[in-house]
Amino acid sequence: MSVHFHEEDLPEGVLAPGPVAVDTETMGLVTPRDRLCLLQISDGRGDEHLVRFGPGSDYAAPNLRAVLADPARLKLYHFARFDLAAIQHYLGVMAEPVYCTKTASRLVRTYTDRHGLKELVRELLGAEISKQQQSSDWGGAVLSDAQKDYAASDVRYLHRLKAELDPRLEREGRATLAQACFDFLPHRARLDLAGWPEIDIFAHV
Repeated sequence: MSVHFHEEDLPEGVLAPGPVAVDTETMGLVTPRDRLCLLQISDGRGDEHLVRFGPGSDYAAPNLRAVLADPARLKLYHFARFDLAAIQHYLGVMAEPVYCTKTASRLVRTYTDRHGLKELVRELLGAEISKQQQSSDWGGAVLSDAQKDYAASDVRYLHRLKAELDPRLEREGRATLAQACFDFLPHRARLDLAGWPEIDIFAHV
């Protein structure tokens, strides 16, 4: 298992065919204001690739954008809504089709309100991950080894989590509902970007 660090784009041909796990690190939670600093991606075979974007980046990244835009590749996320919006805003790509482990967890782990990645990995995979670097400065000139390892861990387990969550969705009769939610998430991200981040447009009042 190795973590590979790249500047401004993903090298061509480093990912095997099939689903990829994707995550982002930004300067904050307001997408148009807080720039995309890092995108993590993994094909689930043991390596994670981190692509850093510097201040003033044009986010051209043709190799990375081609992978994200590929309709034949399923993209795995944890809280896809945020990552989809950041990728669309900065890279100009709606990185679908989508599978979101947080959404899947909320549909089948109704016995708990703890749906963070750390809790999912602990319960379903018996592994521990650290979240100490979650709120660190991702725009700095140098990323620490701790930051890189944290970023890599955000995509390291998503393929295995999907393999655990899918049978539970089937068992509880919610696989079709989950797929409908996944299909809607790109539209939810577009609503966020268009100015409805906290408003339920389907509500009566």
